[in-house]
Amino acid sequence: MAKQQDTKKLFEDLSGAGKSIGVLTSGGDAQGMNAAVRAVVRMGIYVGAKVYFIHEGYQGMVDGGDNIEEASWESVSSMLQVGGTVIGSARCKEFRSHEGRLKAAHQLVLRGITNLCVIGGDGSLTGANLFREEWSGLLEELVQQGLIDEEAAQNNSELHIVGMVGSIDNDFCGTDMTIGTDSALHRIIEVVDAIMTTAQSHQRTFVLEVMGRHCGYLALVSALACGADWVLIPEMPPEDGWEEHMCQKLSENRADKKRLNIIIVAEGAIDCHNKPITTNHIKELVVSCLGFDTRVTILGHVQRGGTPSAFDRILASRMGVEAVLALLEASDSTPACVVSLCGNQAVRLPLMECVQMTQDVQKSMDEKNFEEAVRLRGRSFENNLNTYKLLSYHKADSELPNSSFNVAVLNVGAPAAGMNAAVRSAVRVGIKEGHKMFAVNDGFEGFYNGQIKEITWGDVAGWTGQGGSILGTKRTLPAKHLDKIAEQIRIHNINALLVIGGFEAFECLLQLYEARTSHEDFCIPMCMLPATISNNVPGTDLSIGADTSLNAIVETCDRIKQSASGTKRRVFIIETMGGYCGYLASVGGLAAGADTVYIYEEPFDIRDLQSNVEHLTEKMKTGIQRGLVLRNENSNENFTTDFIYQLYSEEGKGVFDCRKNVLGHMQQGGAPSPFDRNFGTKIAAKAIQWISRKLKESYKDGKVFANTEDTACLLGMRRRTMAFQPVVQLKDETDFAHRIPKEQWWLKLHPLMKILAKYKTSYDVSDSGQLEPVTRVRPKKAD
Repeated sequence: MAKQQDTKKLFEDLSGAGKSIGVLTSGGDAQGMNAAVRAVVRMGIYVGAKVYFIHEGYQGMVDGGDNIEEASWESVSSMLQVGGTVIGSARCKEFRSHEGRLKAAHQLVLRGITNLCVIGGDGSLTGANLFREEWSGLLEELVQQGLIDEEAAQNNSELHIVGMVGSIDNDFCGTDMTIGTDSALHRIIEVVDAIMTTAQSHQRTFVLEVMGRHCGYLALVSALACGADWVLIPEMPPEDGWEEHMCQKLSENRADKKRLNIIIVAEGAIDCHNKPITTNHIKELVVSCLGFDTRVTILGHVQRGGTPSAFDRILASRMGVEAVLALLEASDSTPACVVSLCGNQAVRLPLMECVQMTQDVQKSMDEKNFEEAVRLRGRSFENNLNTYKLLSYHKADSELPNSSFNVAVLNVGAPAAGMNAAVRSAVRVGIKEGHKMFAVNDGFEGFYNGQIKEITWGDVAGWTGQGGSILGTKRTLPAKHLDKIAEQIRIHNINALLVIGGFEAFECLLQLYEARTSHEDFCIPMCMLPATISNNVPGTDLSIGADTSLNAIVETCDRIKQSASGTKRRVFIIETMGGYCGYLASVGGLAAGADTVYIYEEPFDIRDLQSNVEHLTEKMKTGIQRGLVLRNENSNENFTTDFIYQLYSEEGKGVFDCRKNVLGHMQQGGAPSPFDRNFGTKIAAKAIQWISRKLKESYKDGKVFANTEDTACLLGMRRRTMAFQPVVQLKDETDFAHRIPKEQWWLKLHPLMKILAKYKTSYDVSDSGQLEPVTRVRPKKAD
């Protein structure tokens, strides 16, 4: 941090005084748009700007009148948990004409709005950019027609535009995730999980059509997340003869005692001659070739509906705040930009470059240049596609290689949703790489007791959607049982280890690494995947299981807020898990719209508690008469949840009453979210490929010998990339007493929650603000 201090850019220096911002949602709706609108409104008001709702998209801008109204802080309350868009969206023909845009310009100038935040798909954003390019010409016309005077034209001479992509299809190039995609995946996976139980009962085949006219992202990721047998997407049309191939695979799966088949089809699926492939065509195929009982389900607009997921709320809130910062910093020379997500980081990209790239994808597909289309879609899409290919397997394809290596997989620590998806992926990729895979039950306790057995391709079928840990998991550390563990490694001839778990798994790997000096048996490649709801492992921004847990917290907070809105003047104090790590409380608070969050990483005293109570007392005087306070379980040993509850009850007497709620183990259970299934699947596949490389490198004279630092690694997500980091190097980054990393990225999101809850705070914006070029052709990475 020290080196950043001098360049630290605080947003207190950015003022919105005298500026007016218009916010609109346009095109197809997407869950999370409301969270983005709320963030723009509150951040705009916070920096002193006026913010206007533009209702019904561009239509409202053209029509003016009541469609353009000033927003207040309270007017966006209770919006966060609502799907769709509260301010309305419409497809507007009129805005496509010059006359329509002239009317729109007039309406904006009348109100002095020269900053627009547009939330929509590529069509909406292209329209906004054209509007900006024509702006000075439109003002001249308005002056000539006597609709505005010279002074008004002078005062409104520049129009600034920032876009946010709201689209469930995730079809916009330059961004890893668009607002609404994660929620749409939640809807799809809820349906697939429900269908699987009925298909299981009747031994049926289900053909599911998901949205995505031009983009196969939803189909691809939901196929990965539910372990579908076959997927058809526009970017990867099947080769000629695919019908036979598919039927062969379905019947192989049935022969392997699998009672159901799931085929997922994007609505825009085509064959290699650009002819559409319909769900009915597939059904007829399966029935005529195999005689299987087959049903078609078209998900349709269900995918656009429902409440936004935790991920979409956080994404939209981060983007909304970033959009306001971009508008405050815009000048006439900066091109219109879109705020987007790259890895785990908010970035700004030139709007038209992204739009151009998005249109190039379609062009490549029309020209049957499908590899190019996939590459233009970006790295997130490409990674998903490669993982899917890795996990699909045909006996008919070819004989698998035989590596003669044995790789063991185990879970350590507390259960986390998504662990099973990671195990399944590791086992299947390992088998495909030619290894013999071994499963260890009950962590290292099972290891030294010899609970180790070979696990096959079919053994892990149907694991992706299962919560908890099927292999069983324990917190036992290996240090006291090194001799027994070493003996089991010899007995089963284990050549590599994959440990999936939380902070204990990290400690286990460190202990095994340090034991290499006394036990040569531990001189084998070892890799750890972070899987813990607390997200407290060093070396990674995200852990498997944390997203599922956040969704459980947010869902409960929504219900609790709803109950409070009925009774009025009620404050809820909710305790979350996480040990000493405040991730769940802090990020959950941002997603649930909390008023205050208490975490260990940000010490607080009685004066803070007092000011929080006063803040809530003020809030009760407005139209929003309810409060939500989150407290991490170990945030302070003396200010317990009971203490805070009693303090608030006493201090709030006559103004509000209090209720408390300890969420407990509900945060650990449940089916894994699409994000955790996908994340677990992808990082496990990557880890096994790394293990294969390390095994080849360290195999000499008939045995594996690996004793360097870089053969005991943790695979984590760091900002924009997935990185293998030697565990021994992560020691210095770790606070072992409190079991948390010394520096945690999400603490930067903590001030956002405060700003959106109307607290004055400092917010470091050094990270944002640079407009980046869109990267087009990436050199192929070595791995």
